[in-house]
Amino acid sequence: MPRGFESHALRRDQPLPQSPTETPRGDRVSRPPQPPSQPDAASSTRHGRLRRNGVWATVTKALASVVAVVLTSGAAVAAYAAFDLAATAKPTVTLGNEEVLDGVPDVGAIEGGVNLLVIGSDSRAGQGTGFGDPDEETAVLNDVTMLMHISEDHSHVEVISFPRDMFIDVPAGCTDPESGDELWEQYDVKINTVLSYGGVPCVVKTVEQLTGVTIPFAGVVQFMGVAGLSEAVGGVDVCVAEPIEDEYTGMFLDPGTHTLAGIDALQFLRTRHGVGDGSDLGRISNQQVFLSALARKLQSDGTYTDPVKLYGIAKAALANMQLSDSLNDPTRMVSIAKALKDTDLSKIAFVQYPTGYVDGGVAPTESAEVVNLALQNDTPVVFDPNAGEEATFTSTGDPNANPAEQPVAETPTEETPAEEPTTDAPAETTPPEPTQQALPSDVTGQTAAETRCSAGRTLADQ
Repeated sequence: MPRGFESHALRRDQPLPQSPTETPRGDRVSRPPQPPSQPDAASSTRHGRLRRNGVWATVTKALASVVAVVLTSGAAVAAYAAFDLAATAKPTVTLGNEEVLDGVPDVGAIEGGVNLLVIGSDSRAGQGTGFGDPDEETAVLNDVTMLMHISEDHSHVEVISFPRDMFIDVPAGCTDPESGDELWEQYDVKINTVLSYGGVPCVVKTVEQLTGVTIPFAGVVQFMGVAGLSEAVGGVDVCVAEPIEDEYTGMFLDPGTHTLAGIDALQFLRTRHGVGDGSDLGRISNQQVFLSALARKLQSDGTYTDPVKLYGIAKAALANMQLSDSLNDPTRMVSIAKALKDTDLSKIAFVQYPTGYVDGGVAPTESAEVVNLALQNDTPVVFDPNAGEEATFTSTGDPNANPAEQPVAETPTEETPAEEPTTDAPAETTPPEPTQQALPSDVTGQTAAETRCSAGRTLADQ
């Protein structure tokens, strides 16, 4: 029998604690009361079961990622790059589902496409004192949880953002990272608490259960990691429609276009009080403004075909992210990047997982199943052109940019009956064209082809 959460976990009949930075939720008719509590210090450093690879095995894998450097820089530079990457790599985490990749030669051979979970941890450990006291603010919360789906034919990409305050169920089978004990299933808990109790593998299991897709790749990044990655790409140009004023993150931006890198990029992604309606939903829309601009930059400046730039990004990722075992092979990382190289920007969709407000947070709406089915069926999504018009948390269009062409969902038309064959030979059939999944009007987001602007929020509005 699996054990319940004890000391740093909970028994089956107890809910997970609320985030120490959140207001305790009240009672709801559909859910029993959940009293707030604080996670203990032991839960502050859990990221899943770690495994250190042999030095030579790591170096061998790193060599594959710099073959391209040999072609442009010579063997000496390539050798340095290989050992540099090997020394940079952090210990990896085992997800427990790596067997799905057995016999798969490259990401293009993964049936149903590639699914990669990106987790942003708000842990202050090792981040200095610029983000609060690391000794007091000890919770390890996955305040950012994003699922990137790359279609099997690489023709479309969906990036799904899950609100941190969304209530979900945690499946049984998660493992306590420290004791190794199996943990009970949990119901109606905020998604951003899962990292504290079951580590990265449990966050993956939870999102897999929620969406119905298998996720063999994952990575965790902390504050300084985001800053480092933004510097590795040379900064990102973002549009601001109204002034952003946020005393909590120190982010103050006037309307216009700003090139953000390092700490400025990090605080732009962190700001909540200074954008939209001040909620986490507004922060997600703001993050989509940044990510869409990043996608445009990576394609326009030739990053995907530049081995030197790819090396710099790979080094920043290895130095600042904790990756799953499945991403410890640099050749696989490069193949994932190359899969994005030729994807049409209008086919890269940043989707906010549809939720509705409930007591103490948000919960998935019926439209969430539409998003799930699109992921399961590897189907490209199309936004409703009127989505988000009445929402107070969404970004705004750039008045100075040419409107990007938005793909429109195809309307089924009545087909003309085919003529009866004149012989007994079977008629040839043509494979149907890929269909599109039209998203309901309550599913908000944008494509990478759209230049949208952050809807700023001043101190007077807070």
